[in-house]
Amino acid sequence: MVAADGGLVTEPCVDGHLHLDKVRTLPLAGEAALAAYTADGMAESAVSIDLASAVKAHWSLDRLLPGIREVLQLGVEHGVLHVQAFVDVDSAAGLVGMEAVLTARAEVAGVVDVSVVAFPQDGVLRDPGTAELVEAALDLGADVVGGIPWIEDGEADQRAHVEWACTLAARRGLRVAMLTDDAPDPAYRTTGMLAQAMVAHGLVGRGVACHARALGSYDEAGLAEVVGQARAAGLGFVSDPHTGGRAVPVRRLLAEGLPVGLGQDDVEDAYYPFGRHNLLEVAFLAAHLLEMRTAPDLEVLVDLVTTGAARVLGLAGFGLREGGPGDLLVHDAERTVDLLARHAAPRAVVRGGRVVAQR
Repeated sequence: MVAADGGLVTEPCVDGHLHLDKVRTLPLAGEAALAAYTADGMAESAVSIDLASAVKAHWSLDRLLPGIREVLQLGVEHGVLHVQAFVDVDSAAGLVGMEAVLTARAEVAGVVDVSVVAFPQDGVLRDPGTAELVEAALDLGADVVGGIPWIEDGEADQRAHVEWACTLAARRGLRVAMLTDDAPDPAYRTTGMLAQAMVAHGLVGRGVACHARALGSYDEAGLAEVVGQARAAGLGFVSDPHTGGRAVPVRRLLAEGLPVGLGQDDVEDAYYPFGRHNLLEVAFLAAHLLEMRTAPDLEVLVDLVTTGAARVLGLAGFGLREGGPGDLLVHDAERTVDLLARHAAPRAVVRGGRVVAQR
C-alpha cells in the first residue's frame, strides 16, 4: 500500500524517442558533431550525423552496456516505464548496439517495456549493406522498422528509403518509426512521404514521425497538406524541442486531433550534452520552448509524456482506471504547476501493483 497523502497520482511516463545505444557516448564522440548539430539553426544537422558516425568504431558491449543500464534505471526512478529505443544498425555500428540494448531489455523485463527500433542512422541508399543489417536486427528481436529518409541524397532516394521501410514493416507485420526532416528547411518533405506510404502499405495507425522540425517552417498550405496526410495515415508524432532550435508545431497538431508525445531523444551524446531520462524535466523545458505555460497548457504537457505518448506508440490498455494494470506514479506535488516546476522523481513508482522505485 502506498499512501498518496494528497500528492498527485499519474500514469507512468512514456518515452517515445530515445537513442538508447548512444547514451553517455559524448566523451567518445567529442564536440565536433555536437557543435555542427546545434550551430546555425540546425542547418548542419546532416553533417553532424556523419561526424558522429566515427565514434561507432569504438563501440563494444562492455563500453555501451553500463550507460544503457544506468539510463534505464534513471528512467525507472523518474517513472519512465515505456521506452521506444532507437538503435543504430549500419555499416559503422553493425549489430553491437542492438545486442547491447537487447541484453539490457531482457534485464529490465517486467519493469520497463522497451520497444526496439532497428534504425539505419546513416541512411540506406547512402550506406550499402544497411538494409540487410536491419533485417538481421529484426531477426535478433527488434520490434520496429526504423528510418531516416531526409538524410538521403535527393527526393528520389528519400522516397525509395520510405518505400523500403514501409514495405519491410508491412511484410513483417511491424510498426514503423522514422526521424523525418530533422532540420528547419521547408524543402524537406519526408513526413508527408511517410504518411502516404503508410496508407499505401496498409500501415494506418502503425507509424511514428520523430522530430519533423521542418513542419515548423512550412507555409499554411504546406502544413495543412501534411496534416491531412498524417490524419489519413494515423501517423503519430514525437517532438524533442529541447534538443534542437526548432520544433514541429505541437499546438497545431494537437488542435487537429493528431497523436503527439514528447521524448528524451538523447542523453549525453553527440546531439545533446544533458539528460536524466526524466520526462517531467522534458515537459518543463517544452513549456518554455513551445510557449505552453498557462494552466490548461500544463495539463497538456503532462499528457504529452504519459497518455499522449502512449497513444503515439499504440500502447494497448494504458491508463489509470478501475481494473487496469496497476501502473502508476505517486508524486509529492499536489498541483500540476509544482509537478512540472520541480520535475522531481516520484515518491513511488508502481508497476503491476508492485512498487519498483521509491524515494
